Amino acid sequence: MGSASRGRRGYDVRSILVVDDDGAMREMMVSMLESSGIRARAAASAAAAVETLRDQDFDVVLSDIRMPGKDGIELLGEIRELRPDTPAVMMTAFGSIDSAVAAMRAGAFDYIPKPFKRDEVLVVLERAFEHRELQNENRRLRAAVAQTGAFGDLIGRSPAMREIFALIRKILDSRSSVLITGESGTGKELVARTIHFSGARAGKPFLPINCTAIPEGLLESELFGHVRGAFTGAVTSKHGLFETAQGGTLFLDEIGDMGLGLQGKILRVLQDREIRAVGGTSSVRVDVRIVAATNKDLRAEMDAGRFRRDLFYRLNVIPIHIPPLRERPEDIPALAEFFLGKHGRGTRRVLSRAAMDHLLRQHWEGNARELENLIERALALTDAVEILPEDLPLPWGEDSAASASLASPGGLVRAAVQRRVSLHALEELYIAEIIKLVHGNKVQAARILGINRRTLYRRGERAAGQHKDLEDEPFRAPARD
Repeated sequence: MGSASRGRRGYDVRSILVVDDDGAMREMMVSMLESSGIRARAAASAAAAVETLRDQDFDVVLSDIRMPGKDGIELLGEIRELRPDTPAVMMTAFGSIDSAVAAMRAGAFDYIPKPFKRDEVLVVLERAFEHRELQNENRRLRAAVAQTGAFGDLIGRSPAMREIFALIRKILDSRSSVLITGESGTGKELVARTIHFSGARAGKPFLPINCTAIPEGLLESELFGHVRGAFTGAVTSKHGLFETAQGGTLFLDEIGDMGLGLQGKILRVLQDREIRAVGGTSSVRVDVRIVAATNKDLRAEMDAGRFRRDLFYRLNVIPIHIPPLRERPEDIPALAEFFLGKHGRGTRRVLSRAAMDHLLRQHWEGNARELENLIERALALTDAVEILPEDLPLPWGEDSAASASLASPGGLVRAAVQRRVSLHALEELYIAEIIKLVHGNKVQAARILGINRRTLYRRGERAAGQHKDLEDEPFRAPARD
């Protein structure tokens, strides 16, 4: 049986079945589509279209509604039985709103009123193609779960990860808010994306925003939009992410760093399902699922008065905690192999058994992100087919004992003394490590270091150079006392 040809997300040529009893219209549509790089086939009736669909799959069906014999509405029902993943776009005469409404109720993806312009048709078809491609991604994700115990790029064979996968499957079609917690690098955004792209909202937008990276005033405008003249520089009105994500998912990363004022406005959205643009006077209804994530202990933040309890309980309807990698070592081999394939670019590189044992001994403060960076670095710097333990040096030592010895200030100082590192060099190295810890967020790094951003920008450049010089010779920590 034939299959739809592949397009932008892994598809080579997109395909459409055009159904219309008007020969001139069929010929014109096929010619227009093929000139746009789309493979098109025509059917003169709904019955002929059904026979074609029995033998061949198409990315989209484009059909007239009014046809002699079986009409487009009846055809929709048969498409849903034969090819439930294939979106159907219906063509209807201008002013025939009743037909368009009936088609949408019968399961049509969209409709196009006649007469129409070429660009208008292609815009609607582009959306239908993207919907079909997302459906295919969804099916592949579900197949991956059944075969490998993984969701897309979410990899894990440990009991903890399998519990997370089981929970994700239960909540896919829910509209309830989700709060994902876990250390940096554990894969919180991957979980959020999996929830979205595996569920009922997969055909709608998934919009992530980092609540730490944007100043609070600008963040409010990004989330809620603003009207013209709302503030200096607002020369035009702008829709916010809540409106743009209509029907989809908004991922609020690092929500623990959001200011209290903005937390109250997020709470109102969760309660009322309405937003008001900055400077606006009217509210807009929104249908958006909120998935939030943080690496902070929000209960401690609530006790300290930095996070609203009412918002926490609104977000924490479905809590998902991702354990650190050091607590689920069973996942390290699968993750290492996945990253090897991801960054190996078809070179068939392999990890030696000794290299895998080396990885299993590490402490992984940076979690899966640290593991991925290490694998990517080894692939870039090593030409051999087999990767050995010496190809996988960690910045602070070779094994978990060495890493642990550096976990305390005393361990860090003893290691620096052994290497005869100057005070200036140690200070610059510390700055570089803090910048790496917060993933380049200079505002957060400056807050941790207790210096202003201008000083950090100036010293951060020197720190990066100093860090590189120190990495040329492995920094081996002394054994624990």
